[in-house]
Amino acid sequence: MSRSEAPAYATLLAAAHELADAAGPAILPYFRRQLAIDNKAGDGSYDPVTAADRAAEKVIAKLIGRRFPDHGVVGEEFGTRQDDARFRWIIDPIDGTRSFVTGSPMWGTLIGLMDGDKPILGVADQPYTRERFWSGKSGAHMRDATGRTKRIKTRACRKLGDAVLMSTHPDLFAPGHEHDAFMAVKAKARMTRYGGDCYAYWLLACGFVDLVIETGLKSYDVAALIPIIEKAGGAMTSWDGSSCAEGGQVVAAGDPKLHEQVVKVLGTWG
Repeated sequence: MSRSEAPAYATLLAAAHELADAAGPAILPYFRRQLAIDNKAGDGSYDPVTAADRAAEKVIAKLIGRRFPDHGVVGEEFGTRQDDARFRWIIDPIDGTRSFVTGSPMWGTLIGLMDGDKPILGVADQPYTRERFWSGKSGAHMRDATGRTKRIKTRACRKLGDAVLMSTHPDLFAPGHEHDAFMAVKAKARMTRYGGDCYAYWLLACGFVDLVIETGLKSYDVAALIPIIEKAGGAMTSWDGSSCAEGGQVVAAGDPKLHEQVVKVLGTWG
C-alpha cells in the first residue's frame, strides 16, 4: 500500500462535503420520476440500479480524481480505482435504491474515507429532505432542512429490553443461524421497526433508535456510517465484535453497553 502524506482532517471533511454537494443535483432530477430500472443481480434476485446511481457516482469519482489523484475510489456501481492507495474513498451513490425507486425518501448518499483498513470519516446526505450527517474530528453533526447545524449524540440504553431495534427487512437474514440470531434479539427488544437502509443508522446517531442489526452488507454500505456512529457515542461492528469495515453481518448500538450485550446474544447462535 502506498503511503501518501495525510491531508488535515478539516481538508478531507471539506472535500467530502463538496462531493455530497455535487451528488445531490445529479440525483434529484430522477427522484419521483418514471425512470428505467436495471437489475444488476445475476442470481434471480433483485438488485436495482438507476441512471441516478450511476450519475452521482461518476460525479463523485471525477471530483476525487481531480482533488486527490493519489487516493483510491471504491464505488458500488463502477468498482475500484487504485485499491492499493493509503486513502480510499468508499462511495454508495444511493444507499436504499429500492426506497428511491418507490418514491420513499429513506435513502441517502454515503461518502466514506478509509486510511488503510480504518474508516476515518463519513458524510451521509439526503438531498431531497436536505438533511446531512457527518463525523467531525471530535464528534458527529447534522444539518437539518432549515440549514441549522448541531452536534448529535446517541442515547443511553443499557438494557436490550428497553431498546428500539431497526433493520431494513427481515428477509435479509438467511434461514438458520442468521434468522434465529436476529429473532433472539428481536424477542428481547422493546420494539422493532423495519425499513430505513442508511436512514436507520442516522436515527441511531441522533438518539431516536438504539440498535440496528443487518447482514449481507458491503463496504460501501458501512464505511461512511461507522465514523458517524462512533463519533456520536455508539459502537458499530460485525456480529462477533470485530471490524465491519468490509460489511457482512453488522450490529450498531447507540450505547456501548447495549452493544456488548447484543454481541453476546448474537454469538450464541454463531
